[in-house]
Amino acid sequence: MAKVVVMDHPLIQHKIGMIRRASTGTKEFRETVGEIAMLECYEATRDLQLQDVEIDTPIAHTTVKELKGKKLAVVPILRAGLGMVDGMLKMIPAAKVGHIGLYRDPKTLEPVEYYCKLPADCAEREIFVVDPMLATGGSSIDAVKLLKQHGCRKIHFLCIIGAKPGVEAFTKAHPDVDLYIGALDEKLNENGYIIPGLGDAGDRIFGTK
Repeated sequence: MAKVVVMDHPLIQHKIGMIRRASTGTKEFRETVGEIAMLECYEATRDLQLQDVEIDTPIAHTTVKELKGKKLAVVPILRAGLGMVDGMLKMIPAAKVGHIGLYRDPKTLEPVEYYCKLPADCAEREIFVVDPMLATGGSSIDAVKLLKQHGCRKIHFLCIIGAKPGVEAFTKAHPDVDLYIGALDEKLNENGYIIPGLGDAGDRIFGTK
C-alpha cells in the first residue's frame, strides 16, 4: 500500500495560507506555488536510493553519498501543474520533464485528454506527477493511468491542496502510488471546486482569472 503524506511543516502551512488569500496577486501566488513545490519535493524524495562514491576533497580521499541511478522525471498536469515545475527542478535539476494535458469537462466534471509528451525512457524513470489541486481526483487518476500505460511503475503524486473525496478516489484507483499533500480540505462545492481551497490554481498562476 502506498503512502499518503499530509505535510505538517510550518513553512509549507504558512505559504499555503498565503496563496489561499483572495488578495494575493499573480506574481506572489506564482512564486509561492514554486516555493511550496520545492519544499514538498524535499519530502517526496526522502526515499530515493543512495550509493557510495569515492572522491577527493581538498584535504583527503573519502567516501560520500550520491543518488543511485539519477533517473527522475517531473510530469506536470497542464496547465496549473506548470507552476510547480521550477520548484521541483531546483531540488532535482537533472530530472527530465514530461507534460500531460487534461481539462475538466464543465458539465460532466470528467477529465478529457488533449496532450501527452513524455521522456522516451519514462518507463525507466521515477516519476513525480505535479498538480496544485486534487479535487474530484479525475484528472490525477487519468494522468497516472496514462503513465502506467507508457510502462511507468514508480510514480509519486504531489499536490498543494487535496479534497478528501478526491484523495479517497485517487488512492482507490492507484493504491500503489505515493501521494503527498500540502493541506487536506474537507469537501467540494457543486462545481467541483475545493472548499475552502484557493480558487482556480491555473487562473491564479497565469493571471487569467
